[in-house]
Amino acid sequence: MHLCTMTDIEKGLPISNFPENFKSGFVAIVGRPNVGKSTLMNALIGEKLSIVSYKASTTRHRIYGIISGENFQLVYSDTPGLIKPAYELQNAMMHFVNQALEDADIILAVTDGLKPGVDPELFEILKNSSLPRLLVINKIDKSTQEETETKMAEWKEAIPELNVLAVSALEKFNLEGIMGFMVENIPVHPPYYPLDQITEQTERFFAAEMIREQVFAKLDKEIPYSTTVEIESFKDTPDLIRISALLIVERNSQKAIMLGHQGKTIKDIATKARLEMEKFFGQKVFLETFVKVDEDWKSEKRKLSRHGFGT
Repeated sequence: MHLCTMTDIEKGLPISNFPENFKSGFVAIVGRPNVGKSTLMNALIGEKLSIVSYKASTTRHRIYGIISGENFQLVYSDTPGLIKPAYELQNAMMHFVNQALEDADIILAVTDGLKPGVDPELFEILKNSSLPRLLVINKIDKSTQEETETKMAEWKEAIPELNVLAVSALEKFNLEGIMGFMVENIPVHPPYYPLDQITEQTERFFAAEMIREQVFAKLDKEIPYSTTVEIESFKDTPDLIRISALLIVERNSQKAIMLGHQGKTIKDIATKARLEMEKFFGQKVFLETFVKVDEDWKSEKRKLSRHGFGT
């Protein structure tokens, strides 16, 4: 697995010395929260790059997943779910969506096969774009054939020229149809990244995300949405990765819940995150975690920028 390092090429600077017919492009994955965008990208790439949760709005950043073949390279962007922002963090999240759409060569829209009707915001994005577009109706493993066919018909009636495909990201069903569409429609262009690289994100980023995933799994209500994670140190040695992480919340009451009685909650979060890291990095991990209060961090632009959400 090749993650991004400081020596990797920057986005937008293609690699030379590739066949003239090589194809390469950026694919923006967009859709409402909890429709399975992250599960879909993980399935397409074959690696767990985006954290997943049954809770909505888990993804906060634009997360790259890169898949390369002999004559092509696809750079997928998993994006936060489409919402109407209620505070500054959500504004930053929608900025990442807009960035992905601006950079895209193809739009991969994802909708939930269990929910009837045509989503108006997704409709506007697809209707007003001149890019190649593929609408994926996901979660067909949980819906009937009649429900799936009705959903496909609704979208085809709304946008007759739209390409529509029914899939199950969880069961990895019909993903080859997505890959075929993407490779057919990306432009002729040299690859943007080394062919063995699978993401633009750093190891620090993934360590933070794995901790945040366990916060979503362990805690309810507003706590996961009020938590961000920063990696204060990441030391990779031949025998062990040493990581020091800071979990930031907005209130002292949230800090108390995060810590739990005699520190049990934060210990459980750290233990499960460490095990996930060891699987991901293929190496033993020593993880120490701390909890800090930064009041209203998700509502103030200055604080958001400090925590990695600058726009």
